[in-house]
Amino acid sequence: MSLIGDIITPKLANKKIGLYFGTFNPIHVGHLIIANHMVENSELDEVWFVVTPHNPFKKKDTLLNDYHRFDMVQRAIENYPKLRASDIEFKMDQPNYTSKTLGLLIEKYPTHEFALIMGEDNLQNFHKWKNHEYIISNHSLYVYPRPGAKKGEYHNHNKVNLVENVPQMEISATFIRQSIKNGKNVRPMLPEGIGEYINEQLFYR
Repeated sequence: MSLIGDIITPKLANKKIGLYFGTFNPIHVGHLIIANHMVENSELDEVWFVVTPHNPFKKKDTLLNDYHRFDMVQRAIENYPKLRASDIEFKMDQPNYTSKTLGLLIEKYPTHEFALIMGEDNLQNFHKWKNHEYIISNHSLYVYPRPGAKKGEYHNHNKVNLVENVPQMEISATFIRQSIKNGKNVRPMLPEGIGEYINEQLFYR
């Protein structure tokens, strides 16, 4: 079961949802491990992968088409009932900000409670986010450790939940893409079936 635009099936209510934002270019086992650990070891009922669209004002480089990346996330999580995929940002004006996405999600799913999932490195720079004060006043943050991250001003905030024992997976999507381009086997770093799908579609060649 995955989110597609405005539709979610079956209808869910009164859920605490962790939002995991990213380009997922491509989704890899590190992403899955973090999302699954968060939903299994916190108060979150589900984690939604919010796939970030290509910003038309920035150079595309190696960023795969939005719906190709969304499709890979759906394929990767199909056997994880507590994980979902969302393309809600695809039709929003770009550049977009997390606070606007949160507002739209609240409008569409008023019975849900939404929280953000991020690494400690992002928390360190959270004070630089647009509307960060509004976000942390209205939403919890679920934070996983990142090597070398320094404590920022929000590290001890009462809305910040530091989730412990999250496995550290130093896997780089950039490294994966470059390895695929060079003909290397990267399937151990990818969710089941994603390596084969990337090969079939000739992605990142």
